[in-house]
Amino acid sequence: MSPYVPAMFGKPDFLFATKASEHSNRPVETITPLARAIGLPIHDDYPDNDYGKLASHLTSDDRYAGKLVLICWHHGTIPKLAAALGGLPPEPHWPPRSFDRVWMLEYTTASNNPIPISNLPQRLLFGDSPQ
Repeated sequence: MSPYVPAMFGKPDFLFATKASEHSNRPVETITPLARAIGLPIHDDYPDNDYGKLASHLTSDDRYAGKLVLICWHHGTIPKLAAALGGLPPEPHWPPRSFDRVWMLEYTTASNNPIPISNLPQRLLFGDSPQ
């Protein structure tokens, strides 16, 4: 992920990941190499089910306006997080065996309409989904 993200999207301005639980620290582990490569801290203050609080924080704080914010979350809660951010998830449920996706929300203007989400396969490993 550390070469993929900057090459595909540019250098993130902020990194967020799910707070570690007794069962998993995978989101932090996933983006730690990227954080080290670009010299940014990982903000991991929000537990998996607090996606609404994270969304509220990101959408109400002007520091994030116009910035590239990367969020690494547990895949089962990503559709809810995307909806809380104002997005229109391309799928209502994250496929349980899908670990190679990036959902991108692009905010352009203030609107009450849901933001379309680009569902981008990484295609980094053999067997990753083609679409």
